[in-house]
Amino acid sequence: MTRSGFSGHLGDGTMEDKRNIQIIEWEHLDKKKFYVFGVAMTMMIRVSVYPFTLIRTRLQVQKGKSLYQGTFDAFIKILRADGVTGLYRGFLVNTFTLISGQCYVTTYELTRKFVADYSQSNTVKSLVAGGSASLVAQSITVPIDVVSQHLMMQRKGEKVGRFQVRGSSEGQGVVAFGQTKDIIRQILRTDGLRGFYRGYVASLLTYIPNSAVWWPFYHFYAEQLSHLCPKECPHIVFQAVSGPLAAATASILTNPMDVIRTRVQVEGKNSIILTFRQLMAEEGPWGLMKGLSARIISATPSTIVIVVGYESLKKLSLRPELVDSRHW
Repeated sequence: MTRSGFSGHLGDGTMEDKRNIQIIEWEHLDKKKFYVFGVAMTMMIRVSVYPFTLIRTRLQVQKGKSLYQGTFDAFIKILRADGVTGLYRGFLVNTFTLISGQCYVTTYELTRKFVADYSQSNTVKSLVAGGSASLVAQSITVPIDVVSQHLMMQRKGEKVGRFQVRGSSEGQGVVAFGQTKDIIRQILRTDGLRGFYRGYVASLLTYIPNSAVWWPFYHFYAEQLSHLCPKECPHIVFQAVSGPLAAATASILTNPMDVIRTRVQVEGKNSIILTFRQLMAEEGPWGLMKGLSARIISATPSTIVIVVGYESLKKLSLRPELVDSRHW
């Protein structure tokens, strides 16, 4: 979820050139403030971008353009068929990923601190910390994703995914947790406990590179913009621009694996290689880019909010004795 940090090096209390972006590291934070504000910020972000996550999932799973012609078409059709609530299928289950989000930022910050003992390169720290944080977060997130994705695939009067909750065939919904229990039972009955970790390897192959790539690109873009912008320009402005640029870059590089991951989890496939071959045979190379626009559309506003929110969160969580020695 969260992914940001500052792109420079925070000194030992001395004032630096306004162009240099100062990093707030783990040891500079008031941890209580950091976690309280962090959970609230994460929830607001999830509410705002969840509909595009749902749309991306449906686009990636559908065969060709059997249901939707694209992101906007999917948005309109879902809204017409199911209303606003249709865009939030599986949302309550997905909120449990708040736990993995907090584990992500904690692992990221602690790993940066650990790697700093061996290397002062911000790129190295960002790459290693980003990959490590994603590994920890995905181990918690995958079971939640498996359930929420099956809920996302529910459509009135039509079966889209492997499982269909009771009531869907008649166009009548059931309470959210009733649907969740129904999906969980079907996964257990069909796949056993291992069904909740279907696509785990594919998730790691998607999100570890995505996270590892996002951080260095974010720092790179922020540094470049800091030299192009006037000295008077607040750092948060070009950090807010750098986030979406990094997200778009990472999305393009990792979308093929994201399509395969989604199909493995939703369609119940057991092999990443066979899923890849089937996708290539049915839809060719362009099939690997399915859902990319929805992914970038959802990533752009969410990343701006994440970057601005997370950087602001770290500033708000800065230990009181350090506040006066920093400038932004």
